[in-house]
Amino acid sequence: MTTPDIPDTPTSPLEEENRRLRRAVAELTVLNELAAAIDSTMSTEQIMNIIVQGVIRAIGVEQGAIMMITEKAASPMKTLIRGMDTSSDGVPYRLGVSLTGWMLKNQKPLLIEDFATDKRFKGVKVQSGQIRSVLSVPLKVKDKMIGVINLINKKGRDTFTHEDERLVGIIASQSAQVLENARLYEEEKKLQRMKRELQMARDIQQSLLPKENPRLPGMEIAGLSHPAREVGGDYYDFVRLDEHHLALVIADVSGKGVPASLLMSNIQATLRVQAAASASVKDCIAEANNLLHKSTTPEKYATLFYGILDTREKTFTSTNAGHNAPMLISRDGTCRRLETGGIVLGMLPDMPYQEERSELQPGDLLLMFSDGITEAMNEREEEFEDERLAEVLADSRDLSAELLLEKILAQVSSFTGGVPQQDDMTLVAIKLL
Repeated sequence: MTTPDIPDTPTSPLEEENRRLRRAVAELTVLNELAAAIDSTMSTEQIMNIIVQGVIRAIGVEQGAIMMITEKAASPMKTLIRGMDTSSDGVPYRLGVSLTGWMLKNQKPLLIEDFATDKRFKGVKVQSGQIRSVLSVPLKVKDKMIGVINLINKKGRDTFTHEDERLVGIIASQSAQVLENARLYEEEKKLQRMKRELQMARDIQQSLLPKENPRLPGMEIAGLSHPAREVGGDYYDFVRLDEHHLALVIADVSGKGVPASLLMSNIQATLRVQAAASASVKDCIAEANNLLHKSTTPEKYATLFYGILDTREKTFTSTNAGHNAPMLISRDGTCRRLETGGIVLGMLPDMPYQEERSELQPGDLLLMFSDGITEAMNEREEEFEDERLAEVLADSRDLSAELLLEKILAQVSSFTGGVPQQDDMTLVAIKLL
C-alpha cells in the first residue's frame, strides 16, 4: 500500500493532470484496501492497528500512532495503538503534552515540516531532536473529536506535504465513524455482560433470602427487601435454632451492587454458623464481628440488628450493631427503641456487645427496618424519617404483619412521589396476637 513517486513541480498542464489522477488513484487504492481489511466483527484495537499500519505504508513514515480522548482530566489523551515501519530500527517516539494539548485546543490538522524550527513549539524538546516532522489529524464524529492520528518523520528525510495531510484527513474522516461504532458495540457487549452478571448475582442473593415467613402460634412474622439496584446490600434472615427459639436478623452492608451482595453472603453464612454455636446473642455478634474483620478489608462493614425470639417465654433478646434502632410498640401505643449493642460489624476486632431482653405481650408490634425506609427522599429532599414511620405504624397496627410491610412501602413510595429509589428498603415485623 504505497503511493507512486510523483514530481513536486510538474512542467506542463498535462503532467499536472496526470499527477492529479495518479494521486486520486493512489488515494482510492489506500481507502479501498483499508475498507477491505476492516471487518465489522473486529475489535477497536484491531481496527486501529489496521489504520495505523495502512497510513504508515501509504504516506511512507517511520512511525504512526492513534491516540484516543479519555475522560481522565490528568491524561485527556491516551495512545492506544503505535506502529513502526518495518525498515525502521528506531525506538518508539512519543509526542509531548504540548503537541497533544495543541490538538485538543485547535482540533484541526497539524503539519510540522521542521520540528526544531517550528515557532508554535519553540523551546519544546522531544527526544533529542529525533522527531523531525509531524503530521497530526483529528478523528471526528459529527464535529466531536474522539482521537488523533499522529505520523512522525516522513521517510527519506522528506517533509510532509499538504497532499499527505489531505489523504490522512480522508482516512481519518472515514475511520472515525468505524472506530466509534466499534467502541459503542464493545461498550454494549460489556453492558450486556454486566447485566447478565448482575442478574446472576441478584438470583443468588434472592435465593439466600427466606423463601417464606415463619409460622408460629400466637404471632405473625413477615419480612421483605426491595433492592435499589439489581443487587442490593440489605438482607434479612430467619434461623430456626430449636423448637422454641427463632433467630432474626436485619443488616445493611457497606457499598452497593455485586461487592455488597458478596459481603452480605459472607455475613449471612457467618451468622448462621455462630447462631447455632453461640450461647448468647452478644457472644454471637462479637464472634461474627471478629470473623468479618479478619476476612474483609477495612472499608467493608455492616450495620446489623440481631435477636432471638423465645416463643415459649414470649421474650426477645437482642443486640444492635450500629443499625437503625427497631421500634417496639405496645398495645397502648408506647414506643421503645431497641438500641443496646455496640459498634458496626467488621470495623474493629475484639469489640464488646451488650444485649437487652424484652418481654412481649399480646398486641405488641416489633418493626425492624433499614435506613432506606427512613432516609427515602422526595423531590424537595425531605426524608421520610422515623416520625412518619411511627405514624404509619400507629395508623395500621391492626393490619397483618405482611400487609403492614406493604402499607409502609406504599406510604414511602407516595411520599417520594416518583423520585428514584436511592437505597435498599428492608423490613421485618413481629406481631403478637
